[in-house]
Amino acid sequence: MDFMEKLLDGVDVEWKPLGEVLVRTKGTKITASQMKVLHKDDAPLKIFAGGKTIAFVDFEDIPEKDINRESSIIVKSRGIIEFEYYEKPFSHKNEMWSYHSKDENISIKFVYYFLKLNEFYFQRLGSKMQMPQIATPDTDKFKIPIPSLKIQTEIVRILDTFAELTARKKQYTHYRDNLLTFEEGEVEWKTLGEVGEFTRGKRFVKTDMLSEGFPCIHYGEMYTHYNIWAEKTKSFISHDLASKLRVADHGDVVIVAAGETIEDIGRGTAWLGNTGVVIHDACFSYRSSLNPKYISYFLRTKHFHGQIKKHISSGKISAINANGLSKAIIPIPTLEEQARIVSILDKFDALTSSITEGLPREIELRQKQYEYYRNMLLTFPKEEA
Repeated sequence: MDFMEKLLDGVDVEWKPLGEVLVRTKGTKITASQMKVLHKDDAPLKIFAGGKTIAFVDFEDIPEKDINRESSIIVKSRGIIEFEYYEKPFSHKNEMWSYHSKDENISIKFVYYFLKLNEFYFQRLGSKMQMPQIATPDTDKFKIPIPSLKIQTEIVRILDTFAELTARKKQYTHYRDNLLTFEEGEVEWKTLGEVGEFTRGKRFVKTDMLSEGFPCIHYGEMYTHYNIWAEKTKSFISHDLASKLRVADHGDVVIVAAGETIEDIGRGTAWLGNTGVVIHDACFSYRSSLNPKYISYFLRTKHFHGQIKKHISSGKISAINANGLSKAIIPIPTLEEQARIVSILDKFDALTSSITEGLPREIELRQKQYEYYRNMLLTFPKEEA
């Protein structure tokens, strides 16, 4: 926060119409059916249409005058009104337009981020038409703030870090789910109840928790503090109280069974500490002959959550019992294959985590927090002020 306040403190900013500071370019005359005919998966030139519609074509398929080779902001002006940033050669349908910068003091990506912040303004403007759409004057006359290039560059760097974090997380999630997906007959499939045993924790409250003593895991910490595996805990309780509660041993998987949202349920952490760990009654310990980290990774897949959703009871707090968890089916490759998958996913997990080093903990992954910081970074004194 101190860094951002210093970054924006006393910023000298001009407000100018977009059309005055950027170069607007036209698209190419092409229909949706022509895009389908010309499309080749490995072609180098990307053609944009409305929404998510795109095609890849060869350079000779499009008139040279209609090819844009500058890093640009593409304005999707009809239907779903939005902005897209693109750095490689492209073109787009002629009812759309794009902008690029020829001014070395204006970062096109900075402008893109500011337009994304104001996307709802243009969507609301377009909604006045029967078919939602905006016209070139709507963007040309829209005023944007222009701080120094140094400030623009630093803001882009910060927001790019968020974008890269999100992209890596999506890539990691996709790869993890693929690694844990097997064809029928390729591996054995069994329910969690068939290959392991669930034990529910016993209740203790936050006032029981200490800064030292016997290790314990409160269910609320499972969403914020623990990842795939843990060797140490954030919290402790007295040894006397620990003797009256339930303990997960080394190699058990601690699974959270209650949370504010359905998505919180079922998250698991392999306990690899040298001692046992006391678990809360909103958690289960799960013991099996499978690799505990393999289980933890599986518990984060869409496949697992798709199976347990129907067993989750919803209310003020969402919850699941051992019977519901035990019905989830898990693929069981050999222990060697489990270890190989864990090794690969550990590397991916390290890569996706490494990018967050140096960022404040509170801006880790969440979209709402990203939007908060983006709004702060892109808020400047208005022209009249």
